[in-house]
Amino acid sequence: MQVVYTHCAGLDVHKKTVTACVITPNQKGGTKREIRTFETHTNSLLNMLDWLLSFACTHVAMESTGEYWRPVFNILESSLEVMLVNARHVKNVPGRKTDVKDSQWLAELLQHGLLRPSFIPPLPQRNLRDLVRHRSNFVRERSNLVNRIQKVLEAANIKLASVATDIMGVSGRAMLKAIIAGDKNPEEMANLAVAQMRSKQEQLKQALVGRTQPHQRFILAQLLSQIESVEQVIKQFDSQIEEYCHPFNQAVQLLDTIPGVARQAALVIVCEIGIDMSRFKSAAHLAAWAGLAPGNFESAGKRLSSGTRKGNRSLRTILVQAAHAAARTNTYLAAQFRRLSARRGAKRAAIAVAHSILVIAYHLIQRNTPYSELGASYFERHEKTHLKKKRLIKQLEQLGYQVNLEPVSVAS
Repeated sequence: MQVVYTHCAGLDVHKKTVTACVITPNQKGGTKREIRTFETHTNSLLNMLDWLLSFACTHVAMESTGEYWRPVFNILESSLEVMLVNARHVKNVPGRKTDVKDSQWLAELLQHGLLRPSFIPPLPQRNLRDLVRHRSNFVRERSNLVNRIQKVLEAANIKLASVATDIMGVSGRAMLKAIIAGDKNPEEMANLAVAQMRSKQEQLKQALVGRTQPHQRFILAQLLSQIESVEQVIKQFDSQIEEYCHPFNQAVQLLDTIPGVARQAALVIVCEIGIDMSRFKSAAHLAAWAGLAPGNFESAGKRLSSGTRKGNRSLRTILVQAAHAAARTNTYLAAQFRRLSARRGAKRAAIAVAHSILVIAYHLIQRNTPYSELGASYFERHEKTHLKKKRLIKQLEQLGYQVNLEPVSVAS
């Protein structure tokens, strides 16, 4: 088998140790292997780097094992070409698995060019991505706290969420503080409503009649305090993200022109895929990497059903959310959603629209141009006449009509 890299190494990374296997050419022909185990603290990793460089090693491969690969990558990336590979793609033969054999197996695969490296963004993008992902975690934490407040209110016979769309809005928050204080009756709490909520005062009077116990007031106070604290953290993350976002602002503004993609969603997309589209062979390759393309499952000449591939979860999640938002607009993407959901269901339609959004984002960043809307009637304009006729007849038959078509002569 052809040797691609003459001086390379495989690393089997764990929490406390790293086993390294270096493969180099032998003076008498063939190759020789050197194996050594290091600890994962910084000084030991620096010693490992010196050890690898002493063999003139140029390429290193390691599995993406949780977060344990990150300290190793941080030390090696400036001096060596590091390949991070999916552990599912490099499994060793069962029954022959040890740390030493794993490192040897990785080194041999790397030597012959049989590894497919994972995409690791450059440092500025990784920094922005860390901030955006941690902000998303705090947003989810806030949602969990709001749901817990709702659970306590229901246990206290208070149906505030049945009237207020957002119980953490200005009106809802004022009523929650009044419930915690316990010094106002339902009529007085309903008078705390502002803006559009004032039109629902009669409903609020009924919804705020409950039986709140002292321990429930205590729980509500603690949960509300946590929500306010998390909201302050989110604001600090927003200001920090704005500082790190300057190199990517133009791409974010371009993606913000896509229907359903607000600035926050555009920021997530950019920090996940970057602004250098040359890393991806095509828009289809990017969609497959994101987990928005169907997998291949063919056997005995038959193509069997297969779901979408596993990909970037953060990117896939925000794109599906953007697809549902685009479905509520009067645009090409909304027309695509309606067209597909009628035949395939809303979930599959959302995945298809998310795929379209990502393909659009790829071309907008690559060409540095804003989004150009095709219009909600795009499919109707380009639909063939006989297909349009068949579709309209089917719609009328579903409404209970019997359809007989007769051609009408057009006067010249």
